[in-house]
Amino acid sequence: MTVKFAPRLSAPVFTLAASFFLVAAYNYSFWQRFLLATGGFSVANLPLLAATFLLLVLVFNACLSLVNFRLVIKPVVIALLLATSAATYFMNQYGTQIDKAMIQNVVETDVREAGELFSLKMLLTIGLLGVLPAVLVARTKLTFAPRGRHLLTSAGIVTGSLLLAAGILMLFFKTYAPAIREHRELRFLLTPTNYIQATNGYLKQKWAKPQVVAPLGRDAAKGVTWAGQARRTVTVLVVGETARAMNFSLNRYGRNTNPQLSQQAGLINFNNVSSCGTATAVSVPCVFSALGRENYSDTKAQGQEGLLDVLKHAGFDVLWRDNNSGCKGTCARVEYEDWSEPVAGDPLCNSEECYDEKLLERLPELIRKPGKDLVIVLHQKGSHGPAYAKRYPASFGKFGPVCNTNELEKCTQEQITAAYDNTILYTDYFLDKLIKLLQQSNAVDGVDTGMVYFSDHGESLGEKNMYLHGAPYIISPPEQRRIPMMMWFSDAYADRFKIDRRCLAARASQPFSHDNVFHSVLGMLDVSTAVYNPALDMFNACTHG
Repeated sequence: MTVKFAPRLSAPVFTLAASFFLVAAYNYSFWQRFLLATGGFSVANLPLLAATFLLLVLVFNACLSLVNFRLVIKPVVIALLLATSAATYFMNQYGTQIDKAMIQNVVETDVREAGELFSLKMLLTIGLLGVLPAVLVARTKLTFAPRGRHLLTSAGIVTGSLLLAAGILMLFFKTYAPAIREHRELRFLLTPTNYIQATNGYLKQKWAKPQVVAPLGRDAAKGVTWAGQARRTVTVLVVGETARAMNFSLNRYGRNTNPQLSQQAGLINFNNVSSCGTATAVSVPCVFSALGRENYSDTKAQGQEGLLDVLKHAGFDVLWRDNNSGCKGTCARVEYEDWSEPVAGDPLCNSEECYDEKLLERLPELIRKPGKDLVIVLHQKGSHGPAYAKRYPASFGKFGPVCNTNELEKCTQEQITAAYDNTILYTDYFLDKLIKLLQQSNAVDGVDTGMVYFSDHGESLGEKNMYLHGAPYIISPPEQRRIPMMMWFSDAYADRFKIDRRCLAARASQPFSHDNVFHSVLGMLDVSTAVYNPALDMFNACTHG
């Protein structure tokens, strides 16, 4: 006869034990940052640390006691253990902090990108910190007092826990207030409250009453520079992925990551540009909206048309070519092509994905095809991590040794950076190839061509023990916000729109951001509309007449 291990606990003791475990087992990142915020570990700080630990246990215990019912409490705790173990892994592994934008980024990531985050260490962490405790909880036999007495006991526990927590808060408020004010990241590090609040915010936004998309720029029309012109124009907007400005040698990075672009005559490189967000799900919709970072929200962006719609209103054909995880709603009303699916035997693809060069396939034919003036958006896979080494063909592995795994803990920071730098080297080649293609179209096909490139956000490569991207913007490091931006125009294109390239080059170090893109594209293409703001147009001071 076998005896199964089945501990027995009273329901109030169970919630207290679960609360203790949640605070103690899953919050390494929080405690690490809390120590930093309160002067570090010392004997004098022990009362504060003990009080804070007790404060959190009491608050969690109060919350769990609200759902401490026979058929409810164990499923709730099991779900918390599993979800919190996964959140803890990503926070400890990559230095990430969890807010609504991070939850949105996770939900909207495609299967291939999500798959790169899985590793043996992740499975072990979730197994040890999630599955094993969940099994223990499932086997635990809970004893409940009669219903009336249990309700009174639970009410007393909730009240008592909150009163004691309030007392601790008041006692140490002089220390807590400046720590929380100066280190806002603490609320994004405390599990499970961080992902619960973030998920709640995301779902409220997602399930909000669907909005009718408000028209924008329906008055858009081509300006006077278009009068009497017979030649077609093709403008290519390249949306980079996870490229940070500081790793471009065009911006004085130590490695020569831009050997091709540095030789491109007429290329204008802007070295002081900031992103709208730190994740694709925020930055891409934001940069193509007229809202600007301060006024941006996902709901607002979904509720009105954007730049691509305005260009259509002005008479352009618009095409979005994607080698990433989609356009995040930005291209909902324009032509869309997905070039990310691997094709067997295609040298521009591996078994899992395609390289960015795939976006240039059949592009010359598209450009020379008769029709309306054309705006093409190319959405790169770029430098998306953590599997940076998958983003480029082997021939671009110039810097090394590289990190060849998605388990970044197995690599040194130098190996991670080398793999990342190779992605920038490949982007350099991709953009140079695109420019040469546009030069050819201009010379041979008589099409006036131009290109604007900018990344959606940057990336952390281990600085301050942070990796990847998606940190809450208000506390995000510059590595995740500072992005590359550059422009190239054929002579005919610059002459047509009266663009003074020397003037633009003189402004290359001035601070710009994603907020400038919407209005600058309209200004560059001489599109007249009431939604255009010349103060945000990078070209406004650099056009003749």
